[in-house]
Amino acid sequence: MPKRKAVFFDIDGTLWDFNRNIPASTVEAIHALQANGHLAFICSGRCRAHIRDPHLLGIGFDGIVCACGTMAEYQGETLFYNRLDNALVERVVRVMRRYGVLPLLEGRVDVYFDTEEFRWNDFAERLREELGDHVLSIAEHWGRWEVSKFTCVMENADSEAFMAELSDAFDFMVHNKVIAELVPKGFHKGVGLAKVCEFLGMDLSDTFAFGDGVNDLGMLRTAGTGIVMGNGSDVAKAAADYVTAPLAEDGIWKACRHFGLI
Repeated sequence: MPKRKAVFFDIDGTLWDFNRNIPASTVEAIHALQANGHLAFICSGRCRAHIRDPHLLGIGFDGIVCACGTMAEYQGETLFYNRLDNALVERVVRVMRRYGVLPLLEGRVDVYFDTEEFRWNDFAERLREELGDHVLSIAEHWGRWEVSKFTCVMENADSEAFMAELSDAFDFMVHNKVIAELVPKGFHKGVGLAKVCEFLGMDLSDTFAFGDGVNDLGMLRTAGTGIVMGNGSDVAKAAADYVTAPLAEDGIWKACRHFGLI
C-alpha cells in the first residue's frame, strides 16, 4: 500500500470557480485519493466563519486549514486557533479608517463589518447573503470581537501609508489594487499545513498543495509538492513544482493522476 499523503486544497480558483462551481472530476479525485488512504484538507485564506457552503463541505474533507494558517481543525476538532488580542484589533481598525481603508474582521464563528462603510460595494452584500446571522457589526461589538485576520478594501485609500504603519505586526497579501489580506506576522497557509503535519506525525515531504494565487505562496513553498492550477496567477505558477490544467479542465483530477494519488 502506498505511503499516506496529505493533500491541501485552496478554495477560490482551485476547488471551485468564482461562481462556486465545483467540477465533478474534482469531487471524484478527492474521494479516490481518500479511498487510497490519503487525507484531503481545505487550505484557504477564508476564515472558518466563511467556510459554510454545504456543497463544498459535503465533499467530506478530513480537515480544514483556514484564515491563512491562523486556524486548523481535523475531523471536526480544532487543532489550534490564533485569536488576536482585541487591543490590537482596535488599533488595526482605527489605522485602516484613518487612511480610508474599509475593514472586514474575520473570525472562527463570525465576520464583522459596518454596513454603511460598504454601501457602495457588493462584496459585503454577497457576504451577508452567504453568512446571514454570522455577519456582525464592528461598532455594535466594539472590543468584543473574536478574529484572527483581516481583509481590507483599499479603493480610494492611501494603501501604502496604511500598510507601512501596520507592517510591524502584519504581513500583507495584496490581491489587486483594491483587496488585500492582513495576516499576523509568522502566519501563512504553509504554517497551518505544517502544524497539521506535526499533529499527524507526517513529513512535509509527504504533502501536496493545490493553489492558484498570491495567498497560496506559503503553502506551495512549504508542501513537499506545490501544484498550481492552469488558471492561476503568474506569481503562483513561478512558485509551483508543477502546473496542472485549469480548474474547468479537470486540473485537480489530472494532477492527482500524474502524481499517483489516484
